[in-house]
This record gives sequence, C-alpha cells and structure tokens, in this order.
Amino acid sequence: MRILHLWLSVSVMRYPLILLLNMERMLLLRKVLWSVILFVGSIVISYAQTYRDSVLMLRQDKMAGFLKEPSTPLNEADTPYLHYYEPDSTYRIRASVELLHDEQPFRMPTSDGTSKAYVRYGKARFQLHGEPVELTLYRSADLFVSPIYRNHLFLPFTDMTNGSDTYGGGRYLDLSVADIRDGHILIDFNDAYNPYCAYSSGYRCPVPPKANNLSIAIPAGEKKYTGPMKQRPRPNVPPKPLTEAERNLIRSGDTTQLLRVIQDTVPDETRILKSLSEDIDPKDALLPLLAQRMYLAVTDSTHPGVGIAAPQVGINRNLIWVQRFDKAGEPLELYVNPKITWRSKLLRKGVEGCLSIPDTMGQVLRNYTIRLTYQDTDGEEHEEMVEGFTAVIFQHETDHLYGILFTDRLAEQAAGTYQLINGEVDLYLEKRLRRQ
Repeated sequence: MRILHLWLSVSVMRYPLILLLNMERMLLLRKVLWSVILFVGSIVISYAQTYRDSVLMLRQDKMAGFLKEPSTPLNEADTPYLHYYEPDSTYRIRASVELLHDEQPFRMPTSDGTSKAYVRYGKARFQLHGEPVELTLYRSADLFVSPIYRNHLFLPFTDMTNGSDTYGGGRYLDLSVADIRDGHILIDFNDAYNPYCAYSSGYRCPVPPKANNLSIAIPAGEKKYTGPMKQRPRPNVPPKPLTEAERNLIRSGDTTQLLRVIQDTVPDETRILKSLSEDIDPKDALLPLLAQRMYLAVTDSTHPGVGIAAPQVGINRNLIWVQRFDKAGEPLELYVNPKITWRSKLLRKGVEGCLSIPDTMGQVLRNYTIRLTYQDTDGEEHEEMVEGFTAVIFQHETDHLYGILFTDRLAEQAAGTYQLINGEVDLYLEKRLRRQ
C-alpha cells in the first residue's frame, strides 16, 4: 500500500508538471509566431513605405525636369493645380508580353486633328481585380531612328476615371524594350502621367487607340489638372534656313516652269511625302520662286488641282496654296506656316483625290469648320475661321505638312465610329471614346 500510495503521489504531481511544461511551450510558440508575424508585417509595412517614398521621389524628380523643359506648358505657379493618387502597389503589375512581328506603321490620331506614325510592338496581358486586361505597346516610327529613343515603348490608355478624376483624353506610360525580361514586363500605373494637352492647347497629343480603352478604373498616377488652360504661343524661334539641297531644287531646270509633283509610287518620293515639314522664313529670298513654281504645278492644265503643299514638290516646308471657294472669284491664295488651331466636332464627308496619288479617290471625313493661323510673305500673323469645302482643302494641304496623306485618313476612319446626323449633306459626329 505504501508503494502504491507513493506511486499515486508521484503520478498526481507528475501530470500538473507536464501540463505546466506544455503551457510554457505553447506560450513560447505563441511568442515565436507573434514575432514572425510582427517581423513579416514590419517588412510589408517597410516595403509599402519604401515603395510609397520611391514613387513620391520619382514624381518630384519628374516634375523638376518637366518644369525645366523648353516646351513645357507649365511653370512653378501651376504646381498647386497638379494632383496625384496616393501610391498603391496594387497597380504595379507584372504582365506577360506577346511580341508582334512584321507590323507596318500606322497613323495614330492626335488631339489637334493630325496624326503620328507608330508601330505596334507587343501586347501586354495581366489580371487586375480578377479581370483580364490587354494593352498594346507602341513604338514611335519617328523616334525609332534616334539612338536615344530606339528602345522607347509608348503605352497610351484610357480608363473609367477619365473625365471625372483624370484627364478626359487619357494618360500615358513610358516603358522600354529593356524592361521586357523572360516574356514579362513591369507596368506601374502609379507612373501614369497626363499629356501636354491636359494643360494647354497647341500640342499634338496622341489619342489612345481603341485597343487601349479600358472598361475598368485605374485610380493610380496623375489626376486631372485643375488650373487654367494655357494657350501655346507660336515658338519665337526663327525658322531654319533652306538647306542647300532645297535651294538647288527650287532653282533647278527652267525656273519659269513648274516644279514636278512627286508621287507616292516612288519609294524615295514617298519618304518625302511622309516626312514632317518645318516652318519657312516668310522673307526668304527664294520663297517667291518656290511659291510661283508651286502655283504653276497646281494650275497645270494637264492635272489641275484646288491646292498644293510644298512637300508635293519635294520641299518639306510649311507652305501651301489653297483655292478659296468661299471668296469672290475663287482665287488661289498662298499661306506661309499655316496651323489649324481648332476643329469643329461636326464632320463633313466628301470625295478627295491628290496630285501625288494618281488615279485614287476616296470619301474622306473632315471637320466642317476650322480656325487657322498663318503668316503672309511679310511675316505678318493672321487668324481666321473657315468652313465647308474650303476648310476641307486647308485640312488636306496642312495634312501634307505633317506627312499625312488622305489615304492615311481613310485607314484611320475605317477604324473609327461615326454617327450620321444629316443624310442629305453627309454631316457626321465622331463617337470617340474620350470621356468628358
């Protein structure tokens, strides 16, 4: 009995000891787990804080550089009107990339009614809030020739914040070919920024193509500018003198005869027709001769026209002749350095052809009314409103100055959506996905 009692006594004492040890182990384990949780949490918080700081620092650096750019529409006084979403790593996304091959350049419409040449480079795909998203990456056909911008990728997009929290014309992201690794690219919408057109008129901002119109909201990056809209002045920089090659062409052959109209069927001549033109000095000694030989070309009885632009005779300068059907006598008039500064939303459809594109006609949509600025041969500035068929001619000829042919307009309009509002005179409104 004594032995049994002793055994029972030891057993009774033993189990509380075991329970106590287990409780201590559990408390220790709990402490370890909490330490791990707090450590991981601190890493997450630290990462979030570091990421936030890096985004804010990048924005400050970009703003400092932006305000120093010669072409910037803003100054220090405008910075209170610039707003951004709080940095959110949710919108820092790793997307798969499908590279596109053998893509041909196309004309991406711009905010001023012209267009710029781009090439589709690839398609980026990812999931956001459970929704599949696809965006097209573009490469500028003009910038590609520059070693500095050879690897630059352009990602314009619209989303459901446009017109309310963000600029109605969409936003941009800048990426690089070097950012693509193992078939993926990092897209950070916290870096999304507004085009210059969000702040000022007078700029040529690419309009995001339909392929990049998102049906979801991207509350990241730059918000809507709330300051007064600016008016971009004409650059107070004298035009570059005519090159020796341009002077030789203007003086070539019999100077009392027309300059030959170049054709899009000749590759070297197509390159000239597709190039951006520069302003010309209104008082250049050779301008009268160039203008006269252009006039002879557009009034040639074998191929008469209603307008002509300097690129059509091989000179990439901003000079056009336009027949003014809205004036008495319907005269042909010369316009130096013309710029269309405003276009009506109302469009007019009509048949067009071109002296540089033989045997081709097409039904082209043009803005019914435009505002035009230009210089005369004395260098005096002028501005006027033009409408109807004469406005069509101005648009056709100024397109030439941007390397745009009417066939480019046909291709652009084939991808657009337009609403006929008057069947008798073919008036239309473009149904563009710009969210006001």
